[in-house]
Amino acid sequence: MVARYHKLIDDLLEAFWFIPALMLLGGVALSFAMVQFDHAFEIPERLQESAWIFRGGPTGARAVLGAIASSTIAVVGTVFSITIAALSLASGQMGPRLLQNFTRDRGNQLTFGVFIGTFVYALLVLRTVRSPSEGQFIPHVALSLAILLAFICVATLVWFVAHMAERINVDTVIDLVSDDVDAAIKRIDAEPTAAPSDAFWSDAAPIVRKRSGYLQHIDEGGLADWASEHGTSIRLLNGPGSFVSPNAPIALIKPMVDGAEDAIEDATALGTKRRGDDLRLSIAQLVEVAVRALSAGINDPHTAIGVLDRLGSALCELVGKELPNGVSTREDKAVLVVPKMNYDELVEAMLQTIRQNASSQPSVQRKILQVLATVASCERDAHRTATLQRHADLVIADAHRGSIAQCDLEELERERTRLSAVVDQGAYALIRPAAQ
Repeated sequence: MVARYHKLIDDLLEAFWFIPALMLLGGVALSFAMVQFDHAFEIPERLQESAWIFRGGPTGARAVLGAIASSTIAVVGTVFSITIAALSLASGQMGPRLLQNFTRDRGNQLTFGVFIGTFVYALLVLRTVRSPSEGQFIPHVALSLAILLAFICVATLVWFVAHMAERINVDTVIDLVSDDVDAAIKRIDAEPTAAPSDAFWSDAAPIVRKRSGYLQHIDEGGLADWASEHGTSIRLLNGPGSFVSPNAPIALIKPMVDGAEDAIEDATALGTKRRGDDLRLSIAQLVEVAVRALSAGINDPHTAIGVLDRLGSALCELVGKELPNGVSTREDKAVLVVPKMNYDELVEAMLQTIRQNASSQPSVQRKILQVLATVASCERDAHRTATLQRHADLVIADAHRGSIAQCDLEELERERTRLSAVVDQGAYALIRPAAQ
């Protein structure tokens, strides 16, 4: 149930309507509170003469509140319809999956909430205004606050236009997704833990889930505690963010114990959207921007080069950090194994798709080699540098199969040679031209 609880919280926080709905309720509560305040307390005469307090009659009060209510709802409808059109155009260049970065943006949600909250507030205050024939009542303080909220709406509108103009810029989108990648890397704090060998699971019993969907959350701690209490070991076959097919095994358990199916079902939450592995998902979003930029319809290698710079920065952030292997232990015994992304898979997720789509783009291929050399200059782990060199070899192999000029091919060969020198000699090799 913990996994489902976390899924519900994430769904609410990512939903575009949640924050505006809270602000709408806030507008309702504020309107009742301010009207009650005007009923309970009489405004001193000296404040009634103040320029900050509304001093008009019932007709003027209704006109002001009606203008505020009608204008706010009209503006929010127009502005957000234009925004949707702009986002539709932007999604063609950056990918539709990146639109969730706009819908979950707190600035957009707060802007919508300010307008909706002001509309509801003005509408509810308007209904309390009464003329002399009805027993005159004018909520002066509440109406003055409505005018203040109208000015806040104007300021919010100006800010929102500038905010959206910046957010649909591809460089800004790359920076935002890169921040997600950096944040996910900073949260990595793993210690190497020995996992059972593959042969250990040869006679394990499979666990099947009837439903399908993306594995969004796993309560690893709760499932590991359950496995320890029942004297068994569990190996999940699907990691966070992967798709679970109906009637396909989701886990292996050894030995089989009663209640295992229910325990695994309670500890895992499925959904329709890919979520659960922040690092893998953020990398996939960055790669999608680069791949779309390399398509024939857009042909923007500079954007792909910018993405490669961010990916290289992420690999440099990983220097000296151990990636989690998904093993949970209790009393020095491995009781749960969850598939996690190792370094080889991480580099492949970053570079493979971009490399495949850049086979006819020497500038992007050269940038891949330069990024690999930069990472190799700070990465001293032999296994990781071997992975970097392997991907450099794949770039050169693609270049030989592609239709690029001989001079570009020679330049790529020189960059590959410099990468080897960096692996052998360290950062010193970076100060020499690639031709040496």
